[in-house]
Amino acid sequence: QAPPSIFSAQPRAALTMSEKLFYTYEDIHKTSKALAEAVQTAGFDADLIVAIGSGGFIPARIIRTFLKKPILAVGVVFYDETAPERRLETPRAVQWVDNAEKQLAGKKVLLVDEVDDTRTTLEFCVRELLKNKVAEVAVAVLHNKTKPKAGTIPAEVHHYFAGQTIEDRWVCYPWDAIDIDAHVASANSAAKTA
Repeated sequence: QAPPSIFSAQPRAALTMSEKLFYTYEDIHKTSKALAEAVQTAGFDADLIVAIGSGGFIPARIIRTFLKKPILAVGVVFYDETAPERRLETPRAVQWVDNAEKQLAGKKVLLVDEVDDTRTTLEFCVRELLKNKVAEVAVAVLHNKTKPKAGTIPAEVHHYFAGQTIEDRWVCYPWDAIDIDAHVASANSAAKTA
C-alpha cells in the first residue's frame, strides 16, 4: 500500500534542473521502438493500441510504426489542469472510445502511456477496458518510476512492458516543452553530466 503522501494535493516545491529528467524526441523514439520489439518478442499480438492522452499519444504512434496496428485514444486526467503539479484524488475519463464495447469486445489491447508514476491511471484504464470485455490487455510505458505505487495492475494483465526504469524524479517530455531548443539543451546538458 502506498503512503498517503501519494495523494497529497500540496503542490511540489520548485525543482532544480538536477531534480528533473529531460527526454528528447530521439530518446522517445528509441525507447518506443524497444517497447515495440519487446511486445513482439513476448508474442503479444495486439489487435489494437489504446493511447492514454495526452502523454501516451506520441509513444503509441511510434509503436504503431513497428506493430502496424490501429490506435484508439482515451483521455484521462489525474492532474489539476490549472496546477499540473497537483494530483486529483482519482483519475477521471474526459474522453473514452466511441461505441467502446463494439470496438473493444474480444480484442487484444496494448495500452500505452508515457510514465508509470503512481500507477493509478493505468489501473483505471485497465479496469475500464476490462468492463468492455476485451480478450486481453497488455500495458506498455516509456518509463516506470521506482517508487511505491498507489494503484495496482489488475491480475488479468499478463504483460507489462517498461522501456526504462527510472528514479522518482519529475520527467520533462519534449511534447510539454514551451521552448523545444531550451528543452533539448537541458537534455543534452544532463546527458553530459550523467
